[in-house]
Formats: sequence, structure tokens, C-alpha cells
Amino acid sequence: MLTILGFVMIATFLVLIMMKKMSPMGALVLIPALFCVLVGKGAHLGDYVLDGVGDLAPTAAMLMFAIIYFGVMIDVGLFDPIVRLILRFCKADPMRVVVGTAILAAIVSLDGDGSTTFMITVSAMVPLYRRLKMSLVVMTGVAATANGVMNTLPWGGPTARAATALKVDATDIFVPMIPALAVGLLFVIALAYGLGLRERKRLGVLTLDDVTAGDPEQVLVGAGTGGKGTKGTKGTKGAKGGKAGRTSGGVGSGTGGPAAGAPDAPDAPGVSDDDEFKGLDPHRATLRPKLYWFNAALTVALLTLMIMETLPIPVLFLLAAAIALTVNFPHMPDQKARIAAHAENVVNVSGMVFAAAVFTGVLTGTGMVEHMARWLVDGVPEGMGPHMALVTGVLSLPLTYFMSNDGFYFGIVPILAEAGAAHGVSAVEIARASIAGQALHMSSPLVPAVYVLVGMAKVEFGDHTRFTVKWAALTSLVVLAAALAFGII
Repeated sequence: MLTILGFVMIATFLVLIMMKKMSPMGALVLIPALFCVLVGKGAHLGDYVLDGVGDLAPTAAMLMFAIIYFGVMIDVGLFDPIVRLILRFCKADPMRVVVGTAILAAIVSLDGDGSTTFMITVSAMVPLYRRLKMSLVVMTGVAATANGVMNTLPWGGPTARAATALKVDATDIFVPMIPALAVGLLFVIALAYGLGLRERKRLGVLTLDDVTAGDPEQVLVGAGTGGKGTKGTKGTKGAKGGKAGRTSGGVGSGTGGPAAGAPDAPDAPGVSDDDEFKGLDPHRATLRPKLYWFNAALTVALLTLMIMETLPIPVLFLLAAAIALTVNFPHMPDQKARIAAHAENVVNVSGMVFAAAVFTGVLTGTGMVEHMARWLVDGVPEGMGPHMALVTGVLSLPLTYFMSNDGFYFGIVPILAEAGAAHGVSAVEIARASIAGQALHMSSPLVPAVYVLVGMAKVEFGDHTRFTVKWAALTSLVVLAAALAFGII
């Protein structure tokens, strides 16, 4: 019964948020609370929630101070050179913009922290997506999938958990998997290329050369509408309601009506309705060019200490945020202004994490997640015993999507390894296969970082889920297939 109710609870949650019948925060709280009562354990709901909150409190603290820290770094201009570099590569061509998103997300993912990756990627790319009227859900999907592949780095979490759970060396897991993961990353770039071509077909072949007059930063300043556009290589026609000016892909479109691919276009889900956006103004008052190298050194030191695990990550971000605020904005009113500027993101993400704590607390406390996992493991045919590495890789997709990495690697993977050992399958092969599903895991509603991504991009979580899950699952299967083809598992 617990197995059935567990699957029904998860399905109900996903259907409601994808159909936009409930907000993610409301669904994360109310759905598990209802099912906790249905299984006859409503009296223990408080205990389950507090246990879940206790488990996720360090993550919420980390995200709170990480948002403040990287928000300040964006304010002071640390990432402006990255923006300029990406813009020079993209040339306002939708195909290049989407590929650039995948490459940027993959590079920034080297720090091993998804929240950091999404904050930098969104801050760099959102102004360009909005200015060109591109679909923001394409950006979130590509960024999440690229980060998922890179999340398998030894310091990223899953590989370390697999190594700890099965008592094998993390190097023995990760290094042999590099060819398969490289294939997965190439697939993400190829996927970005295909999605970019689709966006190019929708918007036209674009250029910003005339608009920016040699200064790519100009695309980040000003509003998306406001006058006659500059003639590009191919203009876009006005949509229903009036004729838009011929533009370079929506840059400076006419005011008579929305350009093709505007926010209300049916094939552009997740795009903000707010045309009047503010990008990374190269002349903003918060810039601190004289402190650029100090901020760069502070960020490198922070990431280095994170990788070395010198202190808990929440403590590192707390200290770094305090230092960044104090040095860059020594006056109290300025510090308060910077904290207030990022308060919305802090509240939204932290609130979502604690709401997710209700979901995970009920799933774990009632025993639903354990029954679901054991049902799946027990359902493996006896003849698949010699192929337990493949079974583990396939199961890693749904299991890491519907449960935390800790629950999967410490609760399920040892069971799979034990079953594999009876048929001569080594623990290290099981461990390698277990990280194949990470591309899908990074879009799970139980991953706090994904709320940073959709929150900063102002994309509905349901839109992101509906668009991303199929591509992320396919990417995970590509990684698994490559591992099989190379004889890694």
C-alpha cells in the first residue's frame, strides 16, 4: 500500500505543477501532508517535517548566503567579462546563444555547485534571451542538463557519495567514466545546437553588429521595445495586433505589437511578460572596478576552500558574503540596499527548500520511499543479475529524480551492489553506473538549486519540468549507453 501511495503522491505532485493547478511551494507542502494523513500517520506529520527541515537547513543556509555573495559579485562587475565574451561568441544568433548557454553552464559547473552555476549562467544570459525574445525555458533546460552531466565531478557530490557508500575510491569511479561523460556533454551541446536552430527558425537569422556598434555590452542595456529597430540580415514580422519594425531578432522592435517569438507566442513557454527589463548596465553605480582583482581572488579562494572541504559550505558562503559586503560596500546603507536587492531571490529559494523538506520528510518518515525503492529492486528479473550495472544505471534515472542523492546512494545503491556481487558484478561498476542519471537529477523538484535557476530566470517550474525532463532523461541514457559501449560498466 505504501508503495502505491508513494507513486500516486509523486504523480499527483508532478501533474498539478505541470498543469499549473498549484504552485510548487503549495504542492510541496499540501500534497505530502494530505498523503501523510491518508497512510494513517497524520499524528507524526510534525516530526516528519521537522526531520526534513533539519536535514535541509544547511542547504537553505548555503543557498541564502550564496545568493547574496554571487549577487554582490554580479553587482560589482566580476562576471561582466564573461558576459562580453559570451556575447562576442553569440553574435545574437539564437543557435549560438543556446550553444553558448550550454558551454558556459558546463564551464562554471567545474566548481561543483549547481546554485553557483545557475546564478552565473542566468545573470549572463537572461538579458540576451529577453532582448532577442528567445524562450527562457530553453535556457533553463540546457543549463540544468549541462550542469547535471558535470555534477558527476568527484567534488560535486554524487561520485563522493557512491564512493563512500560502496567503500571504493572516487578516482576509480570518475576517471574511467570520463569518456562516457564527455559523450554526454557533447550530446548536450548537440542538443543545444538543435534547439538553437529551432529558435533561429522561429526568430530569423539575426545580427547585433549594427545595433551594438562594436560594443557588445550595449545589448544588455535598455528595454526590449521602444522604437524602430535597426535593419539586420533578416527581420521578424509583427504578430497579431500590429506591425513590428524590422529588427535584428527583436532588438528594438516596433511598438505596434509584439514581435514574433514575443512572450505571448505559444511556442515560447516560460518567457517573462516583462519587456521592460534591466540588464547588466556597464555604467551601474554598484560597479567596483578598483576592487576587481580582490573580488576575483576572494571568489577563487572560496571555490578552492569548497573543493578542499576546509569548512562546511554554508559557513564558507556566510564568511565570504560578509567579507564581500564589507569590502565592496563599507557604508551601512549601501550594504542594506544590496541585501534588499537580492532579498526576493533569497526568500523564494529558501522558502522552496523548506517546502521541499515537507515532501522529503513525509516520503522518508512514512517509509514510502523505502517501499518504492525495494519494489523496484525486487522487480528486477533474476536473469538480469549479471547485468546489475546496467540495471543500476537505468534505475538511477527515476530514483535520483524522485529521491535525494543521499537516499539513493546510501539506501539503494548498496542493495544493488549486493545483488550484483552475487553475480560477479564489482562494486565499482555499480558505482559508475549509479552516476548516469545525474543529468535528470538536476531538474528534480527535490534539488534546491533548480529553484535558483527557475526563480532567477522567472520561468514557471512546471514549464521547465515539462520541457526539460525528456531531454535530460535522454542525456542520461546516452551517458549510460556510452559507458556500455566503451566497456566501462
